[in-house]
Amino acid sequence: MPSSIDACHNVADFRALARRRLPGPIFHYIDGAADDEVTYRRNTEAFECCDLVPNVLVGVEKVDMSAIAMGRELRLPIFCSPTALQRLFHHEGEWAVARAAEKFGTMFGISSLGTVSVEEIGAAISAPKLFQLYVHKDRGLTNEMIDRCKAARFDAIALTVDTITGGNRERDLRTGFTSPPRLTLRSLASFAAHPGWSLRYLAGGKFRLPQLESHVRQGSSVAISIGEYFSTMLDQSMNWTDAERVRARWGGAFCLKGIMSVGDARRAVDIGASAIMVSNHAGRQLDGSRAPFDQISEIVDAVGGRIEIICDGGIRRGTHVLKAIAAGATACSGGHMYLYALAAGGQRGVEKALGNLAAEIQRGMKLMGVTRLDQLSREHLRYRR
Repeated sequence: MPSSIDACHNVADFRALARRRLPGPIFHYIDGAADDEVTYRRNTEAFECCDLVPNVLVGVEKVDMSAIAMGRELRLPIFCSPTALQRLFHHEGEWAVARAAEKFGTMFGISSLGTVSVEEIGAAISAPKLFQLYVHKDRGLTNEMIDRCKAARFDAIALTVDTITGGNRERDLRTGFTSPPRLTLRSLASFAAHPGWSLRYLAGGKFRLPQLESHVRQGSSVAISIGEYFSTMLDQSMNWTDAERVRARWGGAFCLKGIMSVGDARRAVDIGASAIMVSNHAGRQLDGSRAPFDQISEIVDAVGGRIEIICDGGIRRGTHVLKAIAAGATACSGGHMYLYALAAGGQRGVEKALGNLAAEIQRGMKLMGVTRLDQLSREHLRYRR
């Protein structure tokens, strides 16, 4: 088991180190998924059912790893998906991820349930910025978040469309995880056994959700599980007309996060979306659903060339990125690939994780015999099933 950031050479190493450094409820919130967690495992296993077919003797001294996402050129073809509650994982929270993404020339996301305000991030970080929007029952809150992102000069908004109700996250039920953390007889021992995390959390002052706090007390002043938050605070009547209204109010690069079917991909094109994130919310919503990588090819066949198609979920290796792009994705994104690293070591951890992935992508491109990502195609893939 790795004992330091420098000894973490892959996502699995960071996961092991994060497990040592986090109280149980916090670790299992990151690590867990819905029901039997079948889809969570399948998201990565899908890549292992596909083989790469390399070419040789083509001259690969220099390779270009750049890609386009939300209309912005990134130096890496993978970016940091927006994830909630990052200050719970490490006291540096979203700042760590933002600064690491800035260093590597890639994009990062801030969640509606983020612990740093869009204004603070917008004023300080030059990297491409994505805001992840949940449509709340309080439409005034939803509109306010859109307008704040516009004023903070964010580059894109991703409307999450797969949280119409909360997934059954049984690990959270067992550990009693809430936001903010609530001490119970079950969790007290775990928090006490991790005094470093506990002291830094307490030293950080009152836990805040700055995007929400002017309208909503749940999640910051009132402890609540994420599943319960989705089920009670978000608007379950949300439909395609609402998505169009969000796009129109925002007026910039607009993404739908959580698209898994060809029909929905076509509807996204019809309403003028700039991009879709093919995603199942890391298996944390509908267990038994398909893996994003398994859906990429048929979605590309239906709408490729008319909309950016981002493969979001299950990515643990640079070769996973290459497989997704060969299947037709325009870029990739992920949460676990940097969240374990954030928990293990803050900004330094996220930088090491992104550095590991960048090295793997570069090495993989050279071994595949390509110097640009657009040279990858399905001719480079063979499926085992």
